[in-house]
Amino acid sequence: MLEIVLFIVVALAPAIVLHELAHGLSAYALGDPTAKNQGRLTLNPIKHIDPVGSILVPGILFLVYYLGITKTLMLFGWAKPVPVSFRSLHPRRLGMAVVALAGPLTNIVLAFIFSRLYKALPFIYSRMELWLPVPQLTNALAWAVVLNLTLAVFNMVPIPPLDGSRVVTSCLPTSLAYYYNRLERFGIIIVILLLNVGMMGYLYPVIQQVAQWIGVQI
Repeated sequence: MLEIVLFIVVALAPAIVLHELAHGLSAYALGDPTAKNQGRLTLNPIKHIDPVGSILVPGILFLVYYLGITKTLMLFGWAKPVPVSFRSLHPRRLGMAVVALAGPLTNIVLAFIFSRLYKALPFIYSRMELWLPVPQLTNALAWAVVLNLTLAVFNMVPIPPLDGSRVVTSCLPTSLAYYYNRLERFGIIIVILLLNVGMMGYLYPVIQQVAQWIGVQI
């Protein structure tokens, strides 16, 4: 139970909350106050976490892997999207891409930070006279690295409403972007279908490559 709690507190909540906060802060910096006006520029996880997509679904997927029911960990979930008015961004098209990239880039930075904490934990433990659940905390930090790298790469898949689709939209002519974004109503269904036919197997080499870029072994 402690390991699951640490997974949620150390890995899951920061990955989701800071991802969404990055979207909101970048949009605000580029002229869109929508997220700020709706109280979403906050570290309060309640404002960002979707009970089903942020806790229940990834929690169950982690639990069935942790209990040995499945041999492969397949983490999937979603947060409450930060509202962004792309028409308010300056510049609009470049701003759309910047806002979209802010979330995955934040996850990569978090993966780097957690990887360093993972390596430093034995040193911290040996120098501080504090009780720490070292094995459980070590596992939680390792999961945090994997989760953040997975979220970064997964969110760049160009399927609306994932972040990668916003980058594609920013590059498309308006007429093509309109039809492309109409896929959003089917986006979650498409993602679930692709996950069930082994999409993560194709994404894993990309995740490994990103990990190598930041000096992490997974």
